[in-house]
Amino acid sequence: MIVTTLYVSHPCSLDHVMPEGHPERPARIRAVERALERESFSALVRCLAPRAELATAELAHPAEYVEMIARASPDEGFVQIDSDTLMSPGTLKAVLHAVGGATHAVDAVMAGECANAFVAMRPPGHHAERATPMGFCLFNTAAIAARHARKAHGATRVAIVDWDVHHGNGTQDIFWDDRDVMYASTHQMPLFPGTGAKGERGDHDTIVNVPLKAGDDGAVFREAFEAGIVSRLDAFAPDLIVISAGFDAHHLDPLANLRLDESDFGWATRRLMEIAHKHGGGRVVSVLEGGYDLEGLSRSVAAHVDALMGR
Repeated sequence: MIVTTLYVSHPCSLDHVMPEGHPERPARIRAVERALERESFSALVRCLAPRAELATAELAHPAEYVEMIARASPDEGFVQIDSDTLMSPGTLKAVLHAVGGATHAVDAVMAGECANAFVAMRPPGHHAERATPMGFCLFNTAAIAARHARKAHGATRVAIVDWDVHHGNGTQDIFWDDRDVMYASTHQMPLFPGTGAKGERGDHDTIVNVPLKAGDDGAVFREAFEAGIVSRLDAFAPDLIVISAGFDAHHLDPLANLRLDESDFGWATRRLMEIAHKHGGGRVVSVLEGGYDLEGLSRSVAAHVDALMGR
């Protein structure tokens, strides 16, 4: 079944410039664009990510934190936010368009204007805690998208599924005490940021962590995803699934040691779409997180979006 998939992007993602050698670089977006400009993706509905108001970030972060990030924006050069998270003059605009792209995708999917959406923006967001930036992340885009679905569209239950190789400590922190949002993650452990043990379950048992070990391949990932996440999602019955779509579990990625290939991301996408069709009218919004080998990222995005399109 071919479905209508919205592709949300904006050239300002390229203006979030990082120092030479930093893995979270503009070339990541160019790799995504190259993958999706092929003829086989001509049916994508494409739009530019709108710029969110700064206050939109307060759906997941305290106002004081949001204002602190805005004040840190430099006129030139770089500002070091933490050991590996920096801002350049184009960063604040990029992150606001990333937030705006995610909330726009939620609006379109919840209104039935498209079946699902992929938001290809940077910087990523899932390491940003309520009031702490880290791991290349400033505002938690996936968390903001989930909260927007509940506040603006009355979604009763939202699930965030994160298959980035690094645990989404920020998303876990934001929803630790929220009974209406499930956060489910597969990730390599031990690895940065050090969170994500199976015993971390949240105040309402809505945190689901399925850690994998270095060297685990696609077969191990699929078995763990099926047993540890799919069954829990099915029981939770979400109105919307938000995917924190990091592709650094690909075997080519330099920042970790899992052995997935692009077909594994396509498979996981299809499994989540099946749950979404069963409980939430097929509603899925995917937001780009990590993925630092450009070839692995390009191939993985292509497989992911191909699956979103119902192929």
